Amino acid sequence: MATIFVIDDDPDISTIITQLAEDAGHEVHAASTIADGLELLKNTDTDLVFLDVRLPDGSGIDVLPQIRGMNSRPDVIIITGLGDPDGAELAIQNGAWDYIEKTSTLRQIMFSMDRALQFREKSRKVAFGALKRDRLIGNSQVLQQVLENITVACAGDAGVLITGETGTGKEVIARTIHENSSRADGSFVVLDCASLPASLAEGELFGHVKGSFTGADASRTGLVGQADGGTLFLDEVGELPLTVQATFLRVLQEKRFRPVGSTKEYASNFRLMAATNRSLEEMCEQGLFRSDLYYRIKSCAIHLPPLRQRMDDIPEITRFHLERLSLKYGKQPRTASEDFLNILMNYDWPGNIRELVQTLERTIMRVGEDEVLYPEHLPVEIRAKAMRRAVGGGKGAAAPESREGGAQFPYDLLEGAVPPFKDYRKECLAHCERVYLEKLMQASGGSIKEACQISGLSRTRLYVLMKEYGIER
Repeated sequence: MATIFVIDDDPDISTIITQLAEDAGHEVHAASTIADGLELLKNTDTDLVFLDVRLPDGSGIDVLPQIRGMNSRPDVIIITGLGDPDGAELAIQNGAWDYIEKTSTLRQIMFSMDRALQFREKSRKVAFGALKRDRLIGNSQVLQQVLENITVACAGDAGVLITGETGTGKEVIARTIHENSSRADGSFVVLDCASLPASLAEGELFGHVKGSFTGADASRTGLVGQADGGTLFLDEVGELPLTVQATFLRVLQEKRFRPVGSTKEYASNFRLMAATNRSLEEMCEQGLFRSDLYYRIKSCAIHLPPLRQRMDDIPEITRFHLERLSLKYGKQPRTASEDFLNILMNYDWPGNIRELVQTLERTIMRVGEDEVLYPEHLPVEIRAKAMRRAVGGGKGAAAPESREGGAQFPYDLLEGAVPPFKDYRKECLAHCERVYLEKLMQASGGSIKEACQISGLSRTRLYVLMKEYGIER
């Protein structure tokens, strides 16, 4: 027996779904508003939620991530009276199990409910709590979806594409999958495509035989051969030379390769994982990446959110690395004070976890014999920016007013040091997009349909931008 919630203000639909679920032997609860539904869900271990899109106090799609992030992590079936392709796409992207219309037959509704519950029951047998993840630290709601995807990837042998900003820990994800897969006893071989010259790419990947070119004094096994029985991880795969992609695609399909200068083919039973901070889909459209290779790589896609979207993980990540770094430098384990952690959680970390770890290492090196870390031990520039963010109200807060009365850019070039151009451009663009979205919501009166007409944005793109900048309707 499962526990099912129906959040819908249409009494007829709510009654129909309730009756269907009860006839199937399930426990059912119902609510007609988002507020009532969320309050009930907080106190109940729930397996499945039927969620309407248009409710009296908001949009069901807007609260979908919040529902999926609850302790019991219920699956969600969106049920709507008006089908919307953009809304369907966004719902699935945000973790919905299915998106069905209220005009669907009872058989369709039952089919979707049964499939969701059956899949959930099977998933329980492979709980991500059993994952071995020595360096993948955190338990935030945002990370839960990543852990679920990792669990799925560990169970199979398909290619994995890991996306995310630089410094988020994409290689840690790949190693975690490898260590929890059937290939754990095999090699984990890494190739940094960003540092790979096109002229040396084939030799690096496939190896070469003695005498195949000037300086080839001995035969050498390439990375594909080294990864036999294990995993080959291509970091920054978007930088893989286009001339090599066709050859590598065949190797990936046939699991056979020919070293440079050789007339003989060799077999290598490797699993491919790849990571990138670029949009391979856009690169395919621009002719910079082969679409057939892209679809081959992304059999299992995992997106790793930036650190600023998983701030709740910072205390745990900090304690883990403080202990590790203290041991590295032969010091007693350092303890982070509450004020120290507050500063870390009010800084945006543009360099993500890599920047956080480097900051902690620098702090350990300069802290002396102090066993407790305070804000004063951190670099001044981090403390200053964290304080500015804290005083400004944190993420999504209104920007401070400039001398002319308008919103001020994140960096004031009239005061302090001049930032790197890349950082300045990125911050200014983000600032302009946030201001535009705020004005757009005001001009449209909070109507998504009208906002799309004014801006020319699709519903999906608009929802993604609003979520990114914390803009309310």
